[in-house]
Amino acid sequence: MNVIEVKNLTKIYNESEVKVAALNGIDLTIEHGEFTAIVGPSGSGKTTFLNMLGGLDLPTGGDVHIGNTDITRLTSSQLIDFRLQNIGFVFQAYNLIPVLTALENVEFIMQLQGIPKKSREKRAKELLARVGLGERINSRPAKLSGGQQQRVAVARALASKPQFVLADEPTANLDSVSTGNLLDIMEELNREDHITFIFSTHDQRVVNKARRVITLEDGKIISDVRKN
Repeated sequence: MNVIEVKNLTKIYNESEVKVAALNGIDLTIEHGEFTAIVGPSGSGKTTFLNMLGGLDLPTGGDVHIGNTDITRLTSSQLIDFRLQNIGFVFQAYNLIPVLTALENVEFIMQLQGIPKKSREKRAKELLARVGLGERINSRPAKLSGGQQQRVAVARALASKPQFVLADEPTANLDSVSTGNLLDIMEELNREDHITFIFSTHDQRVVNKARRVITLEDGKIISDVRKN
């Protein structure tokens, strides 16, 4: 089953009256349960591509189908609601809310979805336990290490029961031990719960874990390798 289908995806930026093609006619299908890394040199289009998949930016041309929905045809308000219901995000900078506890940070997405407090608290506790933070649910981000904050971010990304999770350089600010722990957790969630993960990364450790590696260069796919 396809989670994402991209057709002739193009993104052109106008910089000082010069047109720069960040993405140049990409065609790609990502299936349910994949564990995929998007790689390439700086400026290759990795983050732009992830932003298109997540509906954080709109393409200049082409289509992005998530399930049966072409998100490029949605209005701004429809797109916000679609992201809330269907896409989980893990960012390089964690993006946790400082004044909220780990539990409250994970609950926040479900609160926006209108899920009752008792139900969202139960799921948030289960997710934090799953990422090894069952004893730190009442800790605020400042009291957590970088690796722990990123694990909270993963739990938050899963809270909405998304179709897939986009992770933009999720290990960039982590040491090797924290990176290893985080990747083990994500791989376990992928294998056991069949959660689809798509990474944008420079980190070879992420590439080594991925079962599909897509290489971008100058806004085009130059390699698409599936591992056994």
